[in-house]
Amino acid sequence: MINTNLASMKTFYGHVEDIDLKIIRGAYQIDSIYMNKKDSVSQKQTPFFAASLIDLSIEWKSLFHGSIVGEVVCTGPMLRFTKDKVEPKDVARDSTDLKELLDDLMPLRINRFEIKNGMVQYIDEQSTPRVDIEMTRIQLVAQNLRNSYDSTVILPASINATALVYEGDLRFDAKANPLSDAPTFDMSAELKNTNLVKLNDFFKAYSKVDVNKGRFGLYTEVAAKDSHFTGYVKPVIQDLDVLGHEDRNDNFLRKVWEGFVGGVGEIFENQSKDQLATKIPFKGRLDDPKTNVWLTLANVLQNAFIQALQPSIDNEISIGSVTEKNEDKKTFFQKIFSKEDKAGKRTKKDRKDKQ
Repeated sequence: MINTNLASMKTFYGHVEDIDLKIIRGAYQIDSIYMNKKDSVSQKQTPFFAASLIDLSIEWKSLFHGSIVGEVVCTGPMLRFTKDKVEPKDVARDSTDLKELLDDLMPLRINRFEIKNGMVQYIDEQSTPRVDIEMTRIQLVAQNLRNSYDSTVILPASINATALVYEGDLRFDAKANPLSDAPTFDMSAELKNTNLVKLNDFFKAYSKVDVNKGRFGLYTEVAAKDSHFTGYVKPVIQDLDVLGHEDRNDNFLRKVWEGFVGGVGEIFENQSKDQLATKIPFKGRLDDPKTNVWLTLANVLQNAFIQALQPSIDNEISIGSVTEKNEDKKTFFQKIFSKEDKAGKRTKKDRKDKQ
């Protein structure tokens, strides 16, 4: 029955090897499942999802609280996005098939979801060189997604995840209210010590540069409620080298471009710590996100010539900070280039004209 449904989907094709019933604990297991994206014209299939084992069961913890909800544990899942064939926007558009399949597999509402040793992959088969990057060893636990217990807590649901990204450690933590009318959550994420050299095919394909040395980190916090959000993202690059002895055989134009990229890195690098970093804050409504460009530029220059940003989460974003009415402080560049529109104050241009 399941294989019939998997084979009859409009935009996907799938197959399972076997199904085992676990009657005592109210569960069943799907052994070796895969799903491919079908081309609507040629019917050619592109790998999209696979897993060695999916366990679907009743969540007994919620049952003791009077709620009948489900629990899903996915072992060894692989999710692959292929440029121009299987992209996130395409999956979102074709999600009807996937939703119907999930309803068939798990008629109960899912309250707990776990991933063991997962992988997400991105492939661009048309680029030169071919791009094939991945995030591995994904461990994820999402709990209380249907708010089946702890109903008095403002953010009852939680998601905690870790992964490996080319020698770098990724950690993601979030709390949310999945049943609120507007997105309500408080999340933080950090990526530490990713080896940029291992991403060279990506850089060569899209930026035409070679990275000979460098480590990358990313730190972010975001919170949202009542259709408003606030947060920041803080990228950190250490020991960056994009032009070295390895590039001696590159052609002249490539050397010029790599030299320019390396030069920009040197300009914005904190020399004492050999670190390039900035902090980009953002806030606004969920239907109109905005980023303060001037503040971003000021932070880059401040990091370059005054102090290096510490590579860590700042723990300054929370649900309580989303709707705080903090007046934006004008940066040095805003004071120079922007016009003051308050009564009784004149712009630099006005003062010049009067003189």
